[in-house]
Amino acid sequence: MTESMKEQSQGKAYGEDLRRRAVSAVLEEGMSLAAAGRQFRVNRQSVARWVQRYREHGHVRPDARGGDLQSWRIEAERGRILRLLERWPGLSVRALRDRLAAEGLAFGVSTIQRFLKRHGLERERRLARPGTRYGAKRPPGPRG
Repeated sequence: MTESMKEQSQGKAYGEDLRRRAVSAVLEEGMSLAAAGRQFRVNRQSVARWVQRYREHGHVRPDARGGDLQSWRIEAERGRILRLLERWPGLSVRALRDRLAAEGLAFGVSTIQRFLKRHGLERERRLARPGTRYGAKRPPGPRG
């Protein structure tokens, strides 16, 4: 496996220089997408996306990757979230999500968890109760 293939299997974006050379090979040298993919050891579809991006935007820079893509939305509601947590300090993540939804704000549980973690406001995890799916089994009842 080549180094660039290892990079991709780990989810890293190809560098802008490689993208630029592959696009140049297609647009300036007339190389096919498949041939450019073979030469630069990348997928043909990747080369096609880079060519399209160049034609539409004039560059081949990769999109921002990683991180919480919804963080800007939830960060905009920071004051509202802090007020809710101040009013109801024992609010669980799911309850916070429901309160926000009641106010017209839809966020996933994981987005809320990441927000709380970023601000040092993580909620305590509730312990499983006996008889629940992950808790201890209940002692046998009168019927045995």
